[in-house]
Amino acid sequence: MVTFNSIVDRLSEQAIELPSWAFGNSGTRFKVFSQPGVPRSPFEKIADAAQVHKYTGLSPLVALHIPWDKCDDYKALRSYAIEQGIDIGTINSNTFQDDDFKLGSLTHSDSRIRQKAIDHHYACLEIMNETGSRDLKIWLADGTNYPGQDDIRARQDRLSDSLAKIYSRLAITQRLVLEYKFFEPAFYHTDVPDWGTAYAHVVELGERAVVCLDTGHHAPGTNIEFIVAQLLRLGKLGSFDFNSRFYADDDLIVGAADPFQLFRILFEVIRGGGYGRSSRVAFMLDQCHNIENKIQGQIRSVLNVQEMTSRALLVDRPALEQAQLAGDILQANEILMDAFYTDVRSDLASWREARSLPANPIRAYSESNYGLTIARERSGGRQAGWGA
Repeated sequence: MVTFNSIVDRLSEQAIELPSWAFGNSGTRFKVFSQPGVPRSPFEKIADAAQVHKYTGLSPLVALHIPWDKCDDYKALRSYAIEQGIDIGTINSNTFQDDDFKLGSLTHSDSRIRQKAIDHHYACLEIMNETGSRDLKIWLADGTNYPGQDDIRARQDRLSDSLAKIYSRLAITQRLVLEYKFFEPAFYHTDVPDWGTAYAHVVELGERAVVCLDTGHHAPGTNIEFIVAQLLRLGKLGSFDFNSRFYADDDLIVGAADPFQLFRILFEVIRGGGYGRSSRVAFMLDQCHNIENKIQGQIRSVLNVQEMTSRALLVDRPALEQAQLAGDILQANEILMDAFYTDVRSDLASWREARSLPANPIRAYSESNYGLTIARERSGGRQAGWGA
């Protein structure tokens, strides 16, 4: 099997983007839970995100969500991020919390409402110009709850037209990243329910339109690594939203529900050329820490991705290919499983210490008393959150 020392250089290529909303209050559709020290502004979210990078060295970017992270001066926000040792990453649009979008946004039958949704994306592009962000990520809640509620095909036509207008405003260095989700909040049909629909739209748009794969946005039993392999093969995998699910879009800590699935996904990413400095595939978390500490939850998340990346890099690919070509089923499976069952935690702790990072980032963060400090200093004001 491949040794850990032989993959050390590749580990330094990893960067995992953090979601600003993971640091705000969140919960379920029944209750949003507050915690002491939760940020009250995008600046405080960035300060918390910087703590994750400080202790792990894995998360140099933080994604913003508009209007959740709306502020008066985005250039100042970026400057503050850089001062904290990180930078602004993906800009995420939001067309699912406005009453006008109850029956759809980019797919709505009313041209006035569609234009309102398009204008929101134009505003996001302006923010990208100020922050230097590369990606505009679009996830739509658009869909219907009842058969006959609307014309399914007409909604696809309207979506195509809306996306084309947004795409036409991209700068040459920017990308449109289209995310899919098979259900929720629409229950009869969703306008972008699967990777095939997302792929069809981005192919129509052009080379700077790609697909985002959220690991929680699939039906039970879906072979996600096959989708990863296919999108990489087609050159249209733009980014990941990593999280875990047991039943639906649970947004739990990545790797918590099925670490073997995360390993299989990352193996296909590496095998398909989606990992490393030369890749344009963005690794991002999309999680809500409803009951656990938010900063520690993000630290645990990036460490889980790093651990499974390490194991995936340990796969002896020449030996695996030889077994596959020989039709040696058990040997091929054994080679893959040997890498998955390798405990790399102590090796990763040594890897961190060699780079002046703490061997145990969660313990080091806890001992820093940063959490106690922000709980004391952030009393008063309105805590950030998605307000369900």
